[in-house]
This record gives sequence, C-alpha cells and structure tokens, in this order.
Amino acid sequence: MICIPFGSRILKTGLAVTLSIYICIILGMENSVFAGVAAILAVQPSVYRTWKQLPDQVITNSIGASISLFFLYFFGENPVIIGFVIILIISLSIKMKMENTIPLTLVTVIAVMSATGSEDFYFALERFLVILIGTSTAVIVNTLIFPPKYKKKYILNIDVAFRNMSLLMRTVISNEMTEASYQEINRSFKKDLKKLEEQYKLFDEEREKFGKSKRLNAREIIVFKQMLKVLQEGNQLLDNIEEHYSQNKSIDDENKVLDQQLEELVKYHEYLLLKYIGKIKENHQNIDNDILKEKEKFYDQVLKFYHENKEQKLRTMIIASSIVDYSFHLERLEKLINQYIKIREHGK
Repeated sequence: MICIPFGSRILKTGLAVTLSIYICIILGMENSVFAGVAAILAVQPSVYRTWKQLPDQVITNSIGASISLFFLYFFGENPVIIGFVIILIISLSIKMKMENTIPLTLVTVIAVMSATGSEDFYFALERFLVILIGTSTAVIVNTLIFPPKYKKKYILNIDVAFRNMSLLMRTVISNEMTEASYQEINRSFKKDLKKLEEQYKLFDEEREKFGKSKRLNAREIIVFKQMLKVLQEGNQLLDNIEEHYSQNKSIDDENKVLDQQLEELVKYHEYLLLKYIGKIKENHQNIDNDILKEKEKFYDQVLKFYHENKEQKLRTMIIASSIVDYSFHLERLEKLINQYIKIREHGK
C-alpha cells in the first residue's frame, strides 16, 4: 500500500492557494494564478518565520516590481532585459540579506515584465497586487489555521531518532547487522538529527520572538536542547567507533566491556526519555547510581587495557573518550529533567 504524506502544512498551502485565487476572481483581477504561486512560496514552516518574512517580501517585491516597471517602460518586453533584471534583483536581495525572498520576488519580476498590450503599466501593477494578495493570504492562513504543535512533533522525532541510534549502538561492537542494514539505519538516524536541529530552531524562535518566556517554558527548552545534544554525542560516538574500532585489533575482553557499557548507557537514555514524558513511577528507584558505578568500573577497565599495550590501544581510548562524553551529557539531561519535573509539579 502506498503511503501518501498529508500534513497541516500541505493542507494550509492548498487552502492558501484556493483562497488567494478566489479573492482575485471576486475583485475581478486577471492572472489569479500568480496569486496561487505567491501563496505556495509564502507558506513557511513556522508562524514566526511567516511574519518575519512578510516585511522582507513586501520590500523586495516592491523593489522588484519598480525596477521591472522601469525597464518595461523604457526597454519593453525583451528576454535579454528580463534576464538582466533577474540578475539585478538577485544581487540586490543578497546585498540586503533577504535571500529567502528571492523565489517570490523573481515571480513578481516575470509577472510584471511579461505584461503586454497598450496599458502595460496598469496591467503590470495589477499583477503585482495579485502577488501581494497571494502572499498576504498565505500569512493569514499559516497564522490562524492549524498552528504548528512544535513540542509534540519534537518529542515524537526524538523518540524515532533514539530508536534508530539505540539499534546502532547495540550492534556496532558485536557487528551483528549486515553492512547494508547498518548503513541504511545510520543514514536514517543522521536525517533524523538534521530534522531535529531544524525543529529546535523553529521551536526556540517561536518561544523567544513571541514572548513566551514563562519559567516552565524556558526550563523545557533547555531540556529539549540537551535531548538533541545527547543524540548528537551518540552520533559522534558511532562515527568514532566506525572509524577507529574496525581498524583496531581488539580482543574479546575489550569487545565485552565496550558492548556492555553501550548497552547500559542506551538503557539509561531510554529511562530518561520515559521519565520526561511521565511513564516512570514516582517511587521508582533512579538508575543513575548504578550507571555511575558502572562508569567508574568502565574507566578502570579501559585504563587497564591501555597500560597493557599503549601503542595499540590509542584507538580504543578515542572510543572510550566518546563514551565518556555521551555518559556526561546523559547525566546532565537527568539533572535538567529532574529540575523541570519539580517546576512542573510545583506549577500544578
């Protein structure tokens, strides 16, 4: 069965296109298709970015329309002139640091400069207004219809990324998975990380720019940042293992020590995520003390391996260092989650 993606942004884009075209038809404006194109390009992944881009779009579109009208009036409709104006508009947009507005501004240029007939100026001006209608409609729809639920999406994607990472960590030392399967899951995990990094930027922008500065929200955004940081450290650990461990002539004792430590840390990571979403009982004994004991034991074992053969164990020390970084950030996540839970419970 073919799965067709259908999200709120897709729905809002279709709705914005429909409304903008209808508005142009009601106002008796021709070339309403340009309003639809403008609406498609104006829909942004967040409310903040939509409002942030609106003034930039108005400025660059106005400049683009003005320059286009000037060249259209003095030089007429000519492919070479159109190409020259497009180069000029792109350069100006980059100079003003408004690169995100370039696609829609170029649509404005094409729409204005393709005007023909005895009333070129008024026809071109109408096309410019049509594009502004499409842009404004997209902004209104994106703001009022199905506002994005960043927190829910972020936590769901954190869980997806963790599951992929945990599978990789549990098999990377033992080398149980086929190379093709491992690389496929690894690519998926890296895509998950990139998606989370972008989502975090959106979430942080909304909270900061729209003044949502409650103490609980501020604490929660710190937790979210650390959740991402832990996954990034896990990714670095996997990269180091892949680069150094396969080239290292390891022994069974080392395999067992590294594999066991990774297993314990993955369990700890899972425990923290469950704790954050409230699936761990309040009277459940924390496992952080056991983790700390295992960490100290792990340090001793790795140092022992190193002293036995320093020249051949440098690669193992690189991996061990990454494991230490990963465990350190897990401990920090534990502290932040505990602080967040206390504030959340106090707020109730």
